[in-house]
Amino acid sequence: MRYNFDTVIDRANTNSYKWDVAEGELPMWVADMDLRTAPEIIAAIQERAAHGIFGYSTLPDSWYDAYICWWKERHGVVFQKDQLLFSTGVIPTISSCVRKLTTPAENVLLLTPVYHIFYNCIRNNGRNVLPCPLVYADGCYCIDWTALEQGLSDPQTTLMLLCDPHNPIGKIWDRETLDRIGTLAYENGVIVLSDEIHCDITDPGLSYVPFASVSELCAQNSITCLSPTKAFNLAGLQTSAAVVPNQQLRHKVWRALNTDEVAEPNAFAVQAAVAAFRYGGAWLDELREYLYTSKQLVKAFLEEHIPSIRLVPSEATYLLWLDCSAVCTDAKDLAGAIRKTTGLYLSDGVQYGNGEQFLRLNIACPKVILTDGLHRLQKAIEAYAKIH
Repeated sequence: MRYNFDTVIDRANTNSYKWDVAEGELPMWVADMDLRTAPEIIAAIQERAAHGIFGYSTLPDSWYDAYICWWKERHGVVFQKDQLLFSTGVIPTISSCVRKLTTPAENVLLLTPVYHIFYNCIRNNGRNVLPCPLVYADGCYCIDWTALEQGLSDPQTTLMLLCDPHNPIGKIWDRETLDRIGTLAYENGVIVLSDEIHCDITDPGLSYVPFASVSELCAQNSITCLSPTKAFNLAGLQTSAAVVPNQQLRHKVWRALNTDEVAEPNAFAVQAAVAAFRYGGAWLDELREYLYTSKQLVKAFLEEHIPSIRLVPSEATYLLWLDCSAVCTDAKDLAGAIRKTTGLYLSDGVQYGNGEQFLRLNIACPKVILTDGLHRLQKAIEAYAKIH
């Protein structure tokens, strides 16, 4: 391999949100990687830093071209320049859209379990979360179409937040499913906001389907959130884009982002994104291979050493969803016990909704760290089983 993902990098004393833990603890929770980003991106940032002046920034044509070319070549969809809006992040975009496109006490529908910050974006803005629980059977998830249609047809439902690929279950929604979602949403006057931030972290040989590419109906009734931050480990640089094909809807989103002052790039946001999409392809493909082998490592370890925990099949993301129903009824209690016993810090499934017996494991780290985490998990589960 051209790139080395096995090097352990000490993240202590770097103001890392993930690693702000007690000595001896191992954080494998929040979704950022313990892997250095592509050297081509580092070089672009260093070149910008060497200039020494960090004033207000604008968006050059290269930023638009980078997104347009990447999505055309990688994902088979062509965006137009005027459809792209800069934002400091996917979550700021979602919050702004919730405020602009819905009114207080209206419903925003979620397919649960789902990324827990979505709940904050809704509730913090005085709107109601309308959960539509996914059906879990035989280790796999699917949509309850009757429940979805009922939720979308509620007169108080005006927005649906879609996650594709879906965090935390690692599922890629297929074209037929997305088309059915898009049709139901349109027929009921519900706008779809599709968070596609994990779209480039699919298993080798797999790709995702952009919601806006499914049909003209889907394109004209949707907002798509894109960013290089998950795939290239750039979350701290605060850079993303919203794609809105519908002109009237785009004007509303543009006004929302500008009103909330999240529409201007920092001094490194443009250079990092352009470098990622122009020069980061080879690095990303090797990363996907590395993460896939890590998934296989986890699967084999669980089957051999912790058979009471079931790995939900994953097609995308570096976040694994662990079925702990044979071990516990309260994942929050289990996660707390694991951390107390071994220092391993995982995300409990309770916060994602419809995940009371699940844990989320972040495997985006060198394999030596992953192996340490798995051994800690084994030790903790054995101790937990003795007292429960």
